[in-house]
Amino acid sequence: MALLVESPVVVGTTNVFEEGKLSVESITVNESSSSSPPKPLLIVTPTLEGTYPVLLFFHGFLIQNKSYEEILQHISSHGFIVVAPQLYTFISSGTEEVDSAAEVTNWLSAGLQSTLPKNVQANLLKLALSGHSRGGKAAFALALGHAETQPTLKFSALIGLDPVAGSSIKGQIDPKILTFVPRSFDLSIPIAVIGTGKSPACAPDGVNHCEFFTESKPPCYYFYAKDYGHVDMLDDPNIILRLACSGGKGDMDPFKKCVGGIFVAFLRACLDGENEDLKSIGDEPGVAPVTLDPVIYIEA
Repeated sequence: MALLVESPVVVGTTNVFEEGKLSVESITVNESSSSSPPKPLLIVTPTLEGTYPVLLFFHGFLIQNKSYEEILQHISSHGFIVVAPQLYTFISSGTEEVDSAAEVTNWLSAGLQSTLPKNVQANLLKLALSGHSRGGKAAFALALGHAETQPTLKFSALIGLDPVAGSSIKGQIDPKILTFVPRSFDLSIPIAVIGTGKSPACAPDGVNHCEFFTESKPPCYYFYAKDYGHVDMLDDPNIILRLACSGGKGDMDPFKKCVGGIFVAFLRACLDGENEDLKSIGDEPGVAPVTLDPVIYIEA
């Protein structure tokens, strides 16, 4: 294990924290459309002709997928197609959420291509899975095989953005995936976990980012933004979320850039074999626009 702290001197650079060079388009696809997705979708895609890897992104508890649009646009501008379903609008059980996530995954093969701009191709052999808060937990549960109908596609990487498994150790939502045994997740794909430090009520100890990382097998990566809160990456958190979960900083743009940049660096490494940006952040966390302390990575 390597424990890395922010260096006071930054000698490396990486462009992942800035917008990419590609123009992107946000596309809303409803269940009644000709492509008939099982859930409403927000798709963010490059518009330049090409073939791009795909990222599935699951929203947090009672959060709209549109609330993540700035981060998803940031990721897409670096050459990724992002599919963000609205898994539920009001209340849904954790089991139903995972089942809906599997349905969306299985729809991708037949339905995604018809929703994309002309000459843009989705490479579903390079498919990553991610989610925020309870959606992060749903992403882990889906990867671990807890859906009633298993995905027909294989995932190449998994990212948990401040994942939360419940209200407490005894209050895990179904399906209960945390075992409280280090390295117990039966997953062989690379995993990244991003955690925040200013919203303990919304990401309780024992069921938050720390435990998700502890139970992840190598290769796994951990990025801790200690000065930000659980919803500080959203475009428009509602007043309840803002009061309960925000880190209290006025300008959230640096944190959004940080989260987007970590996603891009990790996806480049896992899906395209380009490790330079991820290594740069790991070796010199000071390249990030916010303090990451600690950064931990376990490669084997």
